[in-house]
Amino acid sequence: MLKVGVLGAGHLGKIHLRLLQQSDKYELVGFYDENQENAEKISKEFGYKNFSTIAKLIHAVDVIDIVTPTLSHYKCAKVAIKSGKHIFIEKPIANTVEEAEEIIALANEYNVKGQVGHVERFNPAFIATKNMIENPMFIETHRLAEFNPRGTDVPVVLDLMIHDIDAILSVVNSKVKDIHASGVSVISDTPDIANARIEFENGCVANLTASRISLKNMRKSRFFQKDAYISVDFLEKKCEVVRMKDAPEVPGDFDMILQNAEGVKKQIYFTNPDVEQNNAILDELNSFADAINNDTTPVVTLEQATDALRVAYQIIDCFNK
Repeated sequence: MLKVGVLGAGHLGKIHLRLLQQSDKYELVGFYDENQENAEKISKEFGYKNFSTIAKLIHAVDVIDIVTPTLSHYKCAKVAIKSGKHIFIEKPIANTVEEAEEIIALANEYNVKGQVGHVERFNPAFIATKNMIENPMFIETHRLAEFNPRGTDVPVVLDLMIHDIDAILSVVNSKVKDIHASGVSVISDTPDIANARIEFENGCVANLTASRISLKNMRKSRFFQKDAYISVDFLEKKCEVVRMKDAPEVPGDFDMILQNAEGVKKQIYFTNPDVEQNNAILDELNSFADAINNDTTPVVTLEQATDALRVAYQIIDCFNK
């Protein structure tokens, strides 16, 4: 079992602490939170060991789980890596692309592994369909959330849309060619609702919408490719695959047949892949332990998370123009 310590005991940090204690791959050593009053309260309530300094916690573990505000990700990662510790960082990897690139360079220099918490990669609905997503040419995503003051210190692109950016980059095997985007600030100093159009070199187009001022929550993505349409509901953890194939010469009574203007007939059939329910955060943390123990590549690498951050900032740059 890997000895792990958590930096940051806010809303998400407390979830990580609970799951790491449950995990059979880690031994939870303790945590550090700069708000010592909050830290003592959590320690008293849940029994986790509260360390008085970051240095003492880092010294006591093999892995550091960074669940602090984004502004401090780089500083925390740098200290942990230079102490030879593997790092798990919540998304986004860092506050700037330059910081993210330095984290990558340090991890390579000190030969430690890193993984970033793009948790939707472990969403069971996405896992159930990912192998079916082959060369998508049009992608549409909607990630809408009811207003929550927590997270409004960053643009909605870094808070919400980055989940979909990462998922899209993981299935489109092509470089980004062009980006157009617009964003509107409604109740925050940074955009609360945004739309982006990402064009890839292979011709694929992704249209992304993110909002944190919606009346209802929605997290849906749709992937369109040759002879197939794949819908993933990240919130409800459901998926649907609609495929087309050449129609049989003698269709059955219940077969759904489409005929185009040229007279070509296609049969449509629906499938709902089995979705195995899971705890995505626990799975991503456990997968990182496996990557360390087996010396394999983490599921979400520091480089992939940096690519997602780079695209996110290209979108934000469009707002500023």
